[in-house]
Amino acid sequence: MSRGRRGNPYPALVVALLVPALLLFAGWRFAVGRAPSADATTAPSTTSTDVLSTPILSVRRAPESLAGDANIEQFRTSAASILQAIDDTSCVDIAVDGVSVISKNQTLPLRPASNVKLITAAVALETLGADYRFTTRAVGQVDADGTITGDLFIVGGGDPLLSSTWWNGPNSDFPPFNVTSMEAFADGIVAAGVRNVAGNVVGDAGRYDDEWYADTWADVDRFANVGPISALLVNDSRERIDQSSNDPVVGAAQVMIDLLRERGVVVVGVAGSGTAPDDTLVAKIDSQPLSAILSEMLTTSDNNTAEMILKEIGLVVGNDPSRAGGLAAVTKTLTGWMLPLDGLDLVDGSGISDENRLTCALLLGVLQHGAVDDAVGLGLPVGGKVGGTLADTFQDPPLAGVIRAKTGTLNNADGVADKPGSKALSGYVPIDGGGAIEFSMLLNGELITDQRYYRPIWQTLGTVLASYPDSPTPQQLAPKR
Repeated sequence: MSRGRRGNPYPALVVALLVPALLLFAGWRFAVGRAPSADATTAPSTTSTDVLSTPILSVRRAPESLAGDANIEQFRTSAASILQAIDDTSCVDIAVDGVSVISKNQTLPLRPASNVKLITAAVALETLGADYRFTTRAVGQVDADGTITGDLFIVGGGDPLLSSTWWNGPNSDFPPFNVTSMEAFADGIVAAGVRNVAGNVVGDAGRYDDEWYADTWADVDRFANVGPISALLVNDSRERIDQSSNDPVVGAAQVMIDLLRERGVVVVGVAGSGTAPDDTLVAKIDSQPLSAILSEMLTTSDNNTAEMILKEIGLVVGNDPSRAGGLAAVTKTLTGWMLPLDGLDLVDGSGISDENRLTCALLLGVLQHGAVDDAVGLGLPVGGKVGGTLADTFQDPPLAGVIRAKTGTLNNADGVADKPGSKALSGYVPIDGGGAIEFSMLLNGELITDQRYYRPIWQTLGTVLASYPDSPTPQQLAPKR
């Protein structure tokens, strides 16, 4: 069902053009009445050859509006094919630059899977800003000969991409990028003159709460796909390529011990966790700007990055650095955008929980609040581009290298009979000359994550999206000379 059509603009256009035309006609008649007779001496007249042959009241006098409406109507007809593929367990919503084209079940609350990251990213961009950075600090008391006389503290700043060079991410198909180098951090400590650590290396994750895993995350997803979530997280809690840590904070401290020792620093103690005193800053390292981090999160569908950003939103917006605090801030922001929130039920920032619910209408609203060329739009996976979750999809023209969309996959992980999984796809198709198609499609079903079921629907959607525009351009409809 379409969410509505724009009214026919032509009657109003005719009226708008008719009024000045009548005024010109009256002025001409007045001028004729005052003009000298034919016997009077007049100057030679000149005739312009640059005369529009199109009548003044022709709709061709407004080619942009005419072309836009014609293309929307043609697109609406072409897009009808996708409606046949959407049953009562799924939804679709398509628009062009905010103008509704076609929709079905757009207000039906469904499992969105990783399309939740679109909301997390959009709210982060709004509340934190594209240039926001996360800072990790090393603090301690350093004496004149470069010895940390007590413990060296590594204070987490919520950076989700602290990484060693060997870390390729939990999914090697989509390795992390735009990372913050732990080797560079260790180099900074050495450059500050540190030669010995008389005590321990202690991690401090007090910036956020201590919830590592949400209770709605399936056991099979914990650690393998999401968590532990901590304000100090290195290599997604891996101490070495073949060794994980029981505590992400201790694991981060151990990574730093190894790096310092590789650089000739003597570390007497062991890795631990605790609260840093107000000691002297030894060194610090900043993350890349939030725009780059959002690109990594969206392109690789990084769950840990999404959950840490959610807690940062909670800290900045409501001074509540928890999952609940972040969700409250997200809801507050969406409310301020005046988007349709009926049916919204968010329980995390990554979408890995099957308890999340939202609608195609809300996702489309989030996309329309943003833009194809903002940090979220530019950070989305690109069709056919290696390294992102659309690498094996939309590989052929005209969508290859053009379509930008967030994927989402959620299997029936907890084994409950007849429980639907989710296959989601929402994003943009840029239009030559400016603007974009905005679209959202959430497919729910017990077997929907099987390629045999969702691929034909995605293919139909791709055919629909590639069909715009298919009517005359403004140049073709412009007044004739």
